[in-house]
Amino acid sequence: MSNSSPHRRWLRAGVVTTAAALAVTLASPATAGAGHGADKGPRSYTLTVMGTTDLHGNAENWDYFKNAEYDDSAHNDVGLAKISTLVDQVRADRGERNTLLLDAGDTIQGTSLAYYFAKVEPISKTVEHPMAAAMNAIGYDAAALGNHEFNYGIPLLRTFQKQLDFPLLGANAIDEATGRPAFAPYVIKTVKPPQGPPIHVGILGLTNPGIAIWDKANVQGKMRFDGLVEQARRYVPEMRARGADVVIVSAHSGADTSSSYGDALPFPENAASLVAQQVPGIDAILVGHAHQEIAQRVVTNQATGKPVVLSEPLRWGMRLSVFDVNLSFARGRWSVQGVSSKLLNANTVPEDPRIVKLLADDQAKVVEYVDGVIGTSKEPMSAATARYEDTAALDFINHVQAESVKADLTGADAQLPVLSIAAPFNRDAAIPAGQVSVRDVAGLYIYDNTLLAIRLSGAQVKAYLEKSAEYFKPVAGPGTYASSDLTNAVTSTAPTGTPDYNYDVMAGLDQPLTYDIDLTKPVGSRIVGLAYGGAPVADDQQFVVAINNYRQSGGGNFPGVATAPVLVNRQQEIRQLLIDWVTAHQVIDPALFAASNPDWRLTAAGQALAVTP
Repeated sequence: MSNSSPHRRWLRAGVVTTAAALAVTLASPATAGAGHGADKGPRSYTLTVMGTTDLHGNAENWDYFKNAEYDDSAHNDVGLAKISTLVDQVRADRGERNTLLLDAGDTIQGTSLAYYFAKVEPISKTVEHPMAAAMNAIGYDAAALGNHEFNYGIPLLRTFQKQLDFPLLGANAIDEATGRPAFAPYVIKTVKPPQGPPIHVGILGLTNPGIAIWDKANVQGKMRFDGLVEQARRYVPEMRARGADVVIVSAHSGADTSSSYGDALPFPENAASLVAQQVPGIDAILVGHAHQEIAQRVVTNQATGKPVVLSEPLRWGMRLSVFDVNLSFARGRWSVQGVSSKLLNANTVPEDPRIVKLLADDQAKVVEYVDGVIGTSKEPMSAATARYEDTAALDFINHVQAESVKADLTGADAQLPVLSIAAPFNRDAAIPAGQVSVRDVAGLYIYDNTLLAIRLSGAQVKAYLEKSAEYFKPVAGPGTYASSDLTNAVTSTAPTGTPDYNYDVMAGLDQPLTYDIDLTKPVGSRIVGLAYGGAPVADDQQFVVAINNYRQSGGGNFPGVATAPVLVNRQQEIRQLLIDWVTAHQVIDPALFAASNPDWRLTAAGQALAVTP
């Protein structure tokens, strides 16, 4: 691919590496030498700053696992090709010279395309990353580092950085050897209005302190990640001293203050609102990381009383944030009079054919890869009956999750038995006997959940299973039942029926976890004979439980989960873990993880129920 771009306006990111070299000028041939004084310049001007975040390897509006255009229940569209069309529309409306385009991180991980160019055909001096090619062609001006930028190691990240025509910013990514920023902390762009004096726009990039935990294997001893507030307090005054009339922060950190890692780090994971509240001199923040949709949120700075506008454009290129920064010129300088923001929806426009054409060869490679064989299975595995009987398909998911978690445990936690939960997400999912493709494996796990490990007591494990068993309707006694007469029970929180994804099967790694679900008993008392390795589970017994981020954050309202200690959180996508496992092992043998089936069963008064599809 070529790095040529009709929108290229900035020096390459590799050139902007020191504080002394952080000023880059935007000037058109018609106005570059204008040099208007205060008495001749305009009294007002609107600068438009556009922003994306959490693109996660979505270059085109494509679902690689369905081999079809992306679609979801809200009919969102994704990808840079869509964003390009929105950006072109804004530039045409506002005037290209009056706009900037930023990103708030998590760019090179998350899709089969991202995986392919990290693991299958890694980017290099001769292999350009499709995300770099597309972002260069669209004409980005700066981007912040996301935590997922570090998933494939620092060397690959540095290669990606060199391929960008714009700076990759990370003020709080610190080189352990030198104590200096490992990436440019900020850049100052000089925008020239059609008439009048130049406007200096400071862009500060902040990333997530959680990288130190989530990618410890890649960054320990090489980089540390300080707090967002602390680094903003250092660099915002420096940017203002260097002449910034406007300060925009691109922060890979959610708006609502919280941390999935508890007190394991002294700095919060989600701190964008704290930065706005506690650091004077910021006009707007492009928010990332949390995958939330925030058209506009106004936060008052505690020191100055001035408003700071936050916007987060959801994820994957579904939205484009648009900030309008209104400035006035008086007494020889520009000052911000107000900021507003809104979101544009990518599903309202077609893909930019330039970007689609640019990525055509890469897209074809990745589609071929997803269709490609990565292993074999000794037996077929289907999730069709996983809602009401123990299946090898869910046992496979639980085995991979538990095995991955166990490898990351340390200290006393490494001695605890490991359990795992999985839900029957996709009734159509099936792994064939014989050759298995990436798409086959991905069908078992249709969501983009990531893996965590928490610690639960035996009593909490039982309470969790009781909550899960609410999925079933009661029965009068033993017999044969149609599955529809047993599953998807109506509850006070699920008036149209409990969805399949809110029913979890729990399994053990080194020893089987066994239990009956007696549907003649009342809700809350259905779990019978709960045992681990053949021994009854004691209330005070301690377990490590592999769980997805949706559950751990409270999805489904399972008891004890949201407040349980988090032992492992590398933010690894479970779907990719399954693909990686098959790629590494080559053979799926259900005897490895499903030999003791059934570990759980539906019963009535101690007798197993017969269930028909």
